[in-house]
Amino acid sequence: MKMRFFLPYLMTICVLASCGSTGVKHYKVEVVAEYDHDVKAYTQGLFFQDGTLYESTGQNGESSFRKVDLQSGKVLEQMNFDDKYFVEGSVIFGDNLYILTWESRVAFVYDANTLKYKSTWKYPREGWGLATDGKRLIASDGSPFIYFMDKDFKLERKVAVRLNDRPVRWLNELEVINGKIWANVYTSDEIVIINPKDGKVEGVIDCKGLLPSSLRTPDTDVLNGIAYDKKTGKIYLTGKNWPKLYEVRIVEKD
Repeated sequence: MKMRFFLPYLMTICVLASCGSTGVKHYKVEVVAEYDHDVKAYTQGLFFQDGTLYESTGQNGESSFRKVDLQSGKVLEQMNFDDKYFVEGSVIFGDNLYILTWESRVAFVYDANTLKYKSTWKYPREGWGLATDGKRLIASDGSPFIYFMDKDFKLERKVAVRLNDRPVRWLNELEVINGKIWANVYTSDEIVIINPKDGKVEGVIDCKGLLPSSLRTPDTDVLNGIAYDKKTGKIYLTGKNWPKLYEVRIVEKD
């Protein structure tokens, strides 16, 4: 499990909680609908493609990539990975499905339509979050940096993510929504909204309490998983080993 950052987590919360930041908007989430989610899914990547929900899950010996029915939460199709791989972020870009691994520094490429294996690539960093703006791959590695790469993982540029001129670390699962990058901040209940041009945080979303305490168990882990359905304009959030996936809207705080 990626649980090695307790002190940095506290430092991150101090940064994100600092209100009064010029130009930074602060939001809360409101639940629109809720759906069942596989409580055994250690969610790493979550995204929609052509109205279909996909999810990659982590943990050595439990890593998988899944096609999921939104309404029921049932897994429609699943491929599993060798025990040595801890799967992380995933995304479909062009004709390819890309899947990262954490410490193995390996990336897998599959055919986006058939899910048949195509190739394995050496990856230069730890794999964390992965998304696309339709023009390039966008990745995180737990650092304050966001990486922009071509279809062959060639680095085009990187930006440092900053809030109030301070770096925001532990950037994890990513999603591109209306031209902005949304990023889970690992081990926190916050999502940051990032301008991809300069890395500035333009918004902080407080998701505290999204999963009720009554649904939490000793196995319940952190908030992680942002999916945007372009067909409907709806936004969905979940977490690692959460029993629910939520359709949400964000509301600016007073």
